[in-house]
Amino acid sequence: VQLQASGGGLVQAGGSLRLSCAATGRTFAISRYHMGWFRQAPGKERESVAGISSSGTSYYNESVKGRFTISRDNAKATVSLQMNSLEPQDTAVYYCAVDNQYPLGVRGRINYWGKGTLVTVSS
Repeated sequence: VQLQASGGGLVQAGGSLRLSCAATGRTFAISRYHMGWFRQAPGKERESVAGISSSGTSYYNESVKGRFTISRDNAKATVSLQMNSLEPQDTAVYYCAVDNQYPLGVRGRINYWGKGTLVTVSS
């Protein structure tokens, strides 16, 4: 499975962006996997942003609750992240991920990573 993220860019604080991630390759079983987003800000460790299970339940990092919404489309093998009320602290490279464990990365590793897309929020 290969993951390609898109939708990053430069936005002013308070603005919105929508990230999308498309899975290609052996995606026939993608509906059985859990999908999510991580981010890594400059000088910081990668952290979980949001995840969505194969059944549609979701979780969020406390810092983005109420501002970000994760969704998935199994027919299109995509996962999206709607980001509203963006803050400069949200500036990071965002990575999509697919895992057979929930929450994603609970074992300390992820099955599949995307290459990342840069989100820059100016103040």
